[in-house]
Amino acid sequence: MSYTIGLVGKPSVGKSTFFNAATMNDVPEGAYPFTTIDPSVGEAYVRVDCAAPEFDTTCSPSVGVCRDGTRFVPVELVDVAGLIPGAHEGKGLGNQFLTDLNEADVLVHVVDFSGQTDAEGEPTEGHDPRADVDFLEDELDMWYLEILEKALDAYADAHHVAETDIEAVIAEQMSAFGITDDEVKRLVLRLNLELDPSTWDDADAERLAREIRRETKPILVAANKMDTPEAQANYEELLADPDYDHLDIVPASAHAEKALKNADDAGVVDYTPGDAEFDVVGEVSDDQRQGLDDVRAFLDAYGGTGVQQSLEAALFDVLGYVPVFPGSASTDGEFRDCFLLPPESTTEDFAYHIHSDLGDGLLHGIDCRNGRQVGTDHELDARDVVELVTTN
Repeated sequence: MSYTIGLVGKPSVGKSTFFNAATMNDVPEGAYPFTTIDPSVGEAYVRVDCAAPEFDTTCSPSVGVCRDGTRFVPVELVDVAGLIPGAHEGKGLGNQFLTDLNEADVLVHVVDFSGQTDAEGEPTEGHDPRADVDFLEDELDMWYLEILEKALDAYADAHHVAETDIEAVIAEQMSAFGITDDEVKRLVLRLNLELDPSTWDDADAERLAREIRRETKPILVAANKMDTPEAQANYEELLADPDYDHLDIVPASAHAEKALKNADDAGVVDYTPGDAEFDVVGEVSDDQRQGLDDVRAFLDAYGGTGVQQSLEAALFDVLGYVPVFPGSASTDGEFRDCFLLPPESTTEDFAYHIHSDLGDGLLHGIDCRNGRQVGTDHELDARDVVELVTTN
């Protein structure tokens, strides 16, 4: 797995429950700060329509599973320790939080939309979840700004010695975030700034830090605890607020997802993660039936519990990753693998993603659906089935 989803949020919002619901790992849960002290790493899954049925062949995944034509492809999910305001200044778990966070390609911010936890994760009433959405973005933006300011100081020192491009200095200083010279230059110009930091004011530097952060650490909000009237009202208010148009927001109930998975394991219900429905197949008490009816109402309202949907929206919608199957144009072999590649990946990128030897010896690819040859620079689409023709 070459991609990591980071699960973040202040204490006591249900983040560990969300992590457990997504991975079914045994991570401590509790309504008190810093239940999770060290990052927990688990294997979650995203759904991809399997290509095997189109080729009248079988699917035997080497990793993950395939259920009724749906592949569950593994992704790495990291539950990062609780965040509180001031983390970029070292408060709470501070620097450790930011270090762990930097391993993630995309962030799923679990927010308690019921408004029942304050900024420190303590019980309260009427807390506006927009404040939580803001505080994570602000913490990350201030973290980025501190590093950007170091780059600006380095540029000022270096510029007295030799001509240096500001984008190169910024990219070097912020290399841990995986940004390149060209990407920095594009973002500077997008903000209508000159490539001369002496013309910038403090607000310009802050805007650039925010833009780099959004580019390298995009955020999806999982609106958790949406099975309460307070959360539903808060959700509608946030959707109507244009200040949050830049975010993807998924209504969720981690509690409902975990309850369904536990019931499925116990043989009480038949449930496939991410589905908008389930069947009761075992004996249940009146209280259990009422609980399942409440979960069913939530699924009917939102099309799922939101846990699976959050992971998939983060990977496919926010990051733009594409699933690609290796295949064979001349045989009816089993489908074993499905790889998730960054947007704009080419046939060559696909080959190197599988193994460097395949990339080194790559001649071309074959689109297994139509038998046509595709070049090494051919950009791949979601669910392409490609045979790699290589000398190795």
